[in-house]
Amino acid sequence: MNQLDQLKAFTTVVADTGNFLQLAQFAPRDATTNPSLILKAVQSPDYAPLLKETVAAHRGKPLDEIVDHVLVRFGLEILKVVPGRVSTEVDARLSFDKATSLSRARRIIALYEAAGISRDRVLIKLASTWEGIQAAAELEREGIHCNLTLLFAFAQAVACGEAKVQLISPFVGRIYDWYKKQAGASWDEAAQAGVNDPGVKSVSQIYAYFKQHGIATEVMGASFRNIGQIQALAGCDLLTISPDLLAQLQSTDAKLERALDAAKAPAMPRVHLDEAAFRFALNEDAMATEKLAEGIRLFAVDAGKLDKLIQEA
Repeated sequence: MNQLDQLKAFTTVVADTGNFLQLAQFAPRDATTNPSLILKAVQSPDYAPLLKETVAAHRGKPLDEIVDHVLVRFGLEILKVVPGRVSTEVDARLSFDKATSLSRARRIIALYEAAGISRDRVLIKLASTWEGIQAAAELEREGIHCNLTLLFAFAQAVACGEAKVQLISPFVGRIYDWYKKQAGASWDEAAQAGVNDPGVKSVSQIYAYFKQHGIATEVMGASFRNIGQIQALAGCDLLTISPDLLAQLQSTDAKLERALDAAKAPAMPRVHLDEAAFRFALNEDAMATEKLAEGIRLFAVDAGKLDKLIQEA
């Protein structure tokens, strides 16, 4: 049995792509998208007609509304392939705007529901800023489930758990990138692999904390650089994986063991964070502060590029 099939025995496998034509071969339960993945997809000859068709159907409407129609159209195609949920992201340029994030999230859900998709099959992706987390808390109370993304710090995870969000996506690979860059020539790849990988350690800590304290929020490791990181997080609630890495797992037959066991982790005290404590804790974590800001900037750039493609379509 290949490692992808073995992984599915104790972790929900999620495909991290906007390329829905690739999905069936990996049989994931869910799929996630983001502005960069959608931008990449709509520039492909396979998907350019879908973009033009969607824009033409809504021409004359405000740009932000057309964007949401495009995102939902991709989500609808993905949901034809996966049996579970799709994550659709609110514009990263709204990461510090709770009110507008709420209105965009509600509109996205309304578009899915108008297409016959129940809200339990959609996760609204929001950045794990204080404003994004508070918007998610309000949406969850309305029965709109959320996936909090761009998550790098334990404090972000704690706040998401307290907000009772459905799911969080800690970014394994980007944490790894930061520590590797900081270490420079002194980085020892072998010594920092597997359970010692800084991104793996971050997700393992969050997973154990949630399980020890009965926090229902699902933990979904994201942003992987290699299958070693995935193997070291086998047993996590969910893992969202790019098609390239899904293919590597599918072509690997070595035995895969469950790696995460919250019962074996050191006991951690329960943490409560108000806004001031959250902001201070995030500020104290240089890696998380830098990667969160960078992630928002990069997604905002790609959102702007998608705007331009839509305006030109």
